[in-house]
Amino acid sequence: MGLVLTGAAIQGASVSTTFLLLAYAAGAATSLAAALLIGGRAFAAMKKSLGAGEWIRRVLGALVLAGVVAIAFGLDTALLTRLSVANTAKIEQSLLDRVRPASGGTLQRVAGSSLPVEGTLPPLTGATGWLNTAPLSPASLKGKVIVVDFWTYSCINCLRSLPYIKAWAAKYKDHGLVVIGVHAPEFAFERDPENVRKAVHDLGVTYPVALDSNLAIWQAFHNEYWPAHYFIDAQGRIRAHHFGEGDYGASERVIQQLLREAGNSDVPGGIVDPNASGALTAADASDMLSPETYIGYDRSEHFASGPFTPDVASDYRTTAALTLNQWGLGGHWTIGAQRAVLGRAPGKIVFRFHARDLHLVLGPGTTPVHFRVTLDGKPPGNAHGVDSDAAGNGTVTGERLYQLIRQRGAIADHTFAIEFFDPGVKAYSFTFG
Repeated sequence: MGLVLTGAAIQGASVSTTFLLLAYAAGAATSLAAALLIGGRAFAAMKKSLGAGEWIRRVLGALVLAGVVAIAFGLDTALLTRLSVANTAKIEQSLLDRVRPASGGTLQRVAGSSLPVEGTLPPLTGATGWLNTAPLSPASLKGKVIVVDFWTYSCINCLRSLPYIKAWAAKYKDHGLVVIGVHAPEFAFERDPENVRKAVHDLGVTYPVALDSNLAIWQAFHNEYWPAHYFIDAQGRIRAHHFGEGDYGASERVIQQLLREAGNSDVPGGIVDPNASGALTAADASDMLSPETYIGYDRSEHFASGPFTPDVASDYRTTAALTLNQWGLGGHWTIGAQRAVLGRAPGKIVFRFHARDLHLVLGPGTTPVHFRVTLDGKPPGNAHGVDSDAAGNGTVTGERLYQLIRQRGAIADHTFAIEFFDPGVKAYSFTFG
């Protein structure tokens, strides 16, 4: 339901979104009807046996009591967490490829090639600005193989893909490849051109970047994902795509194939190994049980500091009895749709997590904000991230993603806390790696 409504909000209501909504309703009604029908027949059959009704009531009562015990000890949260953050990237990618090709239409085969035609490069006129280049268009790019990378600079998934995108741009720039980063913002601060310009500089991005602040290029591609990579041949045809992180080797082989199809005989072989560091390092997906968690009330989950009052400054208290993936606030905060803002210092955020890395998207007030991080109530030591030291100290100087924890040893459940010593800090979301 969330995906259907999000698609309608971004791309507008259409026959497609109406059909999806009706299909969702029909599926829900069908499953409920089947449950009632099958369940009724099963109960009728069991009641034919002597004393079946009494045993059914006893069993159901025992299950209810077991459920209460599980909830009291947080077993339900732990189980759902492990199911919800399981590493299903390959399955998800396969399903996406089957139900929705990049063009949304019928694929056309290309003689002598394993890569079909999924669509054509749409106009790039929706860009609100360009970095590192004059404005580009399909006409000016004719004859070039193109990689279009949809990203936004505070997205951890985009950042972990970035070393590969940069490596491809450098390796193949003299062989006919053009990389275009389409910066499609998620949070309001990512629409500020100066914020993006600084991020592009700090991240060492030198290839062309289109500012897609109004999501016009995003909609022209019918895109729905961060990051998303589209591979376009020298004739301006979309020949492949990849959504999300991973599978970089297969993506690079697509680039090599398209360059050879364009007539380049000296295309470099091999697969890049960018040896990323800091927040750009690949996640440890094998032992990551904490999902991305938003702090704004639009998408907030697992808030443990009591009911919050939207858009009104209120006092909140942290609790020591957090279960896995619960989080809370301490101090005087205003929780908005996308973020929480600290009204007066000090203030605190706590999170019970299970992952190697912990990141927090933060922004300062009118002046830099100093903070201190703890892990299970102690300084992080060698588990500190690139934006905090061994004592846990750091400073929020700009609106971006901050890596606060990078564990070096075995991974277990830990309670993270960050205390702010200046007012005005803005907190957006937790991500993990």
